Amino acid sequence: MAARDHHPGPVIAVIGCDGSGKSTVSECLLDWARCYGPTATVHLGRQAGNVGRALAGLPLIGGWFARLIHRKTDSVHNKLDAERTPGILPALVIMLFTLRVRGRFRRMLALRRRGLIIITDRYPQMAVPRAYGGPNLVLGLRGNGLVRWLARREQAVFRQMTRYRPDLVIRLSVDLETAYQRKPDHRRDLLRANIEATPLLTFDGAPIVDIDATQPLDVVLAAARMAVANTLEAAGYAVQAPAGSGDRR
Repeated sequence: MAARDHHPGPVIAVIGCDGSGKSTVSECLLDWARCYGPTATVHLGRQAGNVGRALAGLPLIGGWFARLIHRKTDSVHNKLDAERTPGILPALVIMLFTLRVRGRFRRMLALRRRGLIIITDRYPQMAVPRAYGGPNLVLGLRGNGLVRWLARREQAVFRQMTRYRPDLVIRLSVDLETAYQRKPDHRRDLLRANIEATPLLTFDGAPIVDIDATQPLDVVLAAARMAVANTLEAAGYAVQAPAGSGDRR
């Protein structure tokens, strides 16, 4: 069965620590899943690094903006690790990234309503704060009133997004050394925290398939394709055409 008119399409989320191969797996699944019908991929992470690199290319002030974003997001991580309320500017930066995620999430829902099969790189969650793109601002701490208000707004945004449970979660697991070897520019402590959080992410009881991402890529992709095929075929989809390139959002 191809994409079904007036029926929501399935949402398949690929999650895992940085270095687990999320982007590679979701890109490959995008092309492969098209044989079941029109398919789109959506990135639901904050993408602070991509924004910083884009700003760095602006004339005159680009480098300054990129350094500011890097400094402020790093400040948020450091202060949240210590469970202290961040300053106004770091809190504003993190809220802006949260609103960018909400915008992409809304576009994902629009594509889903059109009946497209959705493959997401990452997915909003609230089970583990400050991990996997979950809420970064801590509620209930003393500090600036605006920061506390931003924390409440961030929680509201994530509550709204996490109301929508994915039809399948592909959860990629990886050890710290492998993750750091693949992402040597990342902080080891943050990688470790995300690795430890991986098994805690249940997405409100969504079906989850765990895959050891330290295996060879072809083995990982074969397991991911099988999981997606089982989900789509159980929903009434059938192979319609050879795999090709899908829509991208």
